[in-house]
Amino acid sequence: MRTGRLGEELAARAMERNGWEILARCWRDGPREIDLVVARGGTLAFVEVKTRRTASLGETLAAVSPAKRRDVERAAAAWLRTEFPARSAASRFSRIRFDVVAVLLPPGEMPRIERVEGAWVRGDAPGRRGF
Repeated sequence: MRTGRLGEELAARAMERNGWEILARCWRDGPREIDLVVARGGTLAFVEVKTRRTASLGETLAAVSPAKRRDVERAAAAWLRTEFPARSAASRFSRIRFDVVAVLLPPGEMPRIERVEGAWVRGDAPGRRGF
């Protein structure tokens, strides 16, 4: 659990350094969670953060299973209903997407952070978008 929270914190800091506004962290809809909800300009991104101590970047990104994607999509829909009732999100954001941030914490080394913008689209079939 500590590893995951550290990764989420590092991911949030990296997003902020790149001009993203953090709208929510660890937002829950029942058993589902969105790690980060961020915005920059007209883009809103729901971000799944995966943190590993020993793994390759590819293995870390592959940990976002089709079931996890569905859970994030459902939580994102709930977040939008809660934060932007009556579809007002469309008036503020021209683009809504799902990103993945992989945080690698190799022992004795500096953390490595990689972000995949638009890692999948809502309802995407597994494997259609690169991993």
